[in-house]
Amino acid sequence: MQSTSPADAPVVREPLHAPVAHLVRGGVVEGVHYGSVVVLDADGRVRFQLGDIEAAFYPRSALKPVQAVAMLRAGLPLDGELLSLAAASHSGEERHIAGTRRILALAGLTEDDLRNVPDMPFGPAVRDAWIRAGRQPSRLAQNCSGKHAAMLWTARLNGWSLDDYLDPAHPLQQAVAETVEDLTGQRVAKVTVDGCGAPLFSISLHGLARALARITSAAPGTPGARVADAMREHAETASGSGRDVAALMRAVPGLLAKDGFEGVQVAALPDGTAVAVKIADGADRARIPVAAAALARAGVDPALLGEFAGEPLLGGGAPVGRVRPVHALDAVQLAACG
Repeated sequence: MQSTSPADAPVVREPLHAPVAHLVRGGVVEGVHYGSVVVLDADGRVRFQLGDIEAAFYPRSALKPVQAVAMLRAGLPLDGELLSLAAASHSGEERHIAGTRRILALAGLTEDDLRNVPDMPFGPAVRDAWIRAGRQPSRLAQNCSGKHAAMLWTARLNGWSLDDYLDPAHPLQQAVAETVEDLTGQRVAKVTVDGCGAPLFSISLHGLARALARITSAAPGTPGARVADAMREHAETASGSGRDVAALMRAVPGLLAKDGFEGVQVAALPDGTAVAVKIADGADRARIPVAAAALARAGVDPALLGEFAGEPLLGGGAPVGRVRPVHALDAVQLAACG
């Protein structure tokens, strides 16, 4: 399922977010997280929405599956673990670094060809070990290195220049932009630079959900299906050991999920049912509980989602509350009211 004529770009405005989660301590609402949520049916219709799902926003790393599809369309010959790494926001574990080196070696390139920003590993435990060992920030350790290595190989395969592969006017990034518009079904509103240095395309939350739905429901063997299969089969390569997004994919059969900085989460099932979440203040603690509630609202068995209800809040070392999605997201309550 692909869009042949993208709609107009989403409007750039201050998003009209709504409360999506409460920080409850001792039975009292101590804080409120605002944001937006969309749930799509398998046929692409909006089943549920909260907040502003049509305003332009930056999906951050939640767009990586779309970027990976664009590279496959441009001839990138990756599958399996290395394709999952090409769509990853990885933790910087040794397997992630080794995999990035493998992609570069297949392209006849080295770490020196990467143009992403040197950084410490994203995974806290990996970063702590890195620091204890006296290791310095590295382009390989940065969480987007697999994507950048894949971008370089795609450019080389097509005879495109390498030094400027991150320029929005580069043929590679133009191909990515075309795929973003194709899969989201809307034109890009704005282009800026992501934290890793790659172009970042502004779309709507609705468009992001639609794009992942098209990837998970793509015909077998197509670029979309290849990306979905690789990320689901190698969930820890696309993220890292102990990461919530990998655990979510393991818990829900067939689910493809991708997180992004600033409180973004998108997930979709093979039939095209999809959810997308944006937490307005970027708070990571609200991202997964709200996404899990949205998945339950989409029809996923709540019994599969229990571990994603949110980390408990502690008082004196004992649990005294947690982050709770607002009642509008409570599928069980809505069903009872209906």
